[in-house]
Amino acid sequence: MTDLPPIPDASGAGEDPALPAAYGAMYQELRRIAHSRLRNSADFTLLNTTALVHESYLRFLQNEALCFEDRARFLAYASRVMRSVVVDFVRERQSARRGGEHVVVTLDSAIAEVVPQPEAEVLGVHAALEELEKAEPRLAQVVEMRYFAGLTEAEIAESIGVTERTVRRDWDKARLLLRVALA
Repeated sequence: MTDLPPIPDASGAGEDPALPAAYGAMYQELRRIAHSRLRNSADFTLLNTTALVHESYLRFLQNEALCFEDRARFLAYASRVMRSVVVDFVRERQSARRGGEHVVVTLDSAIAEVVPQPEAEVLGVHAALEELEKAEPRLAQVVEMRYFAGLTEAEIAESIGVTERTVRRDWDKARLLLRVALA
């Protein structure tokens, strides 16, 4: 595990040099998260692993009030930023300005109705996670930290201040609620 250099509150004027140092120290871990994030969506987002990590870094720079106490919180935030980058690219691709209103027609139209569109799936998961966040913020946080950032139960428990058993229960409950929301 890579130790995270401290990132103080960057709300002052100018760019804080701690953020590039922290991002650089965690670069390989961020690439791993980005790779798993794009495993099923790279074809329709037109992003590769490196591009997603770099787009996320640009979003990090836009936020003026970053303060991370530990590696787990940094990775959880990075995962959330990567998710928003992917969702934004999907939305952009679907927009009418980019020709997203055009429907892809297959030779057998019955197949098109049965096969789920991957872009719609990404947006559906995003919407379900947003709904979960409204109802149960801690469950959504556990999903992001475990599924999207790849943190262990122990790291999540330490980061949000609960026991590992609570993290396991939250994970099980969140999966059930998301499965129902996506059905």
